[in-house]
Amino acid sequence: QVQLVESGGGLVEAGGSLRLSCAASMRSFGLFGMGWFRQAPGKEREFVAGISRTGGSTSYADSVKGRFTISRDNAKKTVYLQMNSLKSEDTAVYHCAKSILPIAGTGSADFDSWGQGTQVTVSS
Repeated sequence: QVQLVESGGGLVEAGGSLRLSCAASMRSFGLFGMGWFRQAPGKEREFVAGISRTGGSTSYADSVKGRFTISRDNAKKTVYLQMNSLKSEDTAVYHCAKSILPIAGTGSADFDSWGQGTQVTVSS
């Protein structure tokens, strides 16, 4: 059974930074890619960032490229999302997810376990 618990969300001014964490309770964490998605009110869930099982490969949505960085610590079974230069349009609930593959895809169908999410609110 997989349990993913996000933390680190909050209220921040535009231009500020936050670091999200996702702690995983699961066997073989290091065998699977991980990802971050977000969902804003009234909008569909969208891919934010993904990381392969070793951390050697990462991918980002165009909207966050250059501002967000995904990383992981397999010994701690934790994946992170460092968010810099935050904008009001980054406001959303952020969810981490476990990939069904050693790499991280970009679509929801590539992931089979999801956390409850953490709220990020960016004030302008």
